[in-house]
Amino acid sequence: MRYARERDEIDKLYKTTRWKKLRIVVIRRDFGLCQECKRRGIITKGRIIHHKIEARDDLSKFWDIDNLEVICDSCHNKEHPERSGGVKKKKNKVKVVKFYSNNER
Repeated sequence: MRYARERDEIDKLYKTTRWKKLRIVVIRRDFGLCQECKRRGIITKGRIIHHKIEARDDLSKFWDIDNLEVICDSCHNKEHPERSGGVKKKKNKVKVVKFYSNNER
């Protein structure tokens, strides 16, 4: 089988019993629905457990349940276009804008 990249130690984590149990917990928590589609108001069944912050970027986030969500194949392909021969998606930096109220009425 040909892969878009070489297999490494992180890939082995996906075969562990711990991952398989965590995967079931995330699917149940998200009711098996794609969370990315849900944010757009669309109900789609998902089957992939996606790391919001990639495990290769921060291995400490691999087991963090708050970093995991269910997404569908289509959304996963949009998140990782490089896996099907496309160009890797640029990461957007989050900009925070703070608003403060004043005492005027």
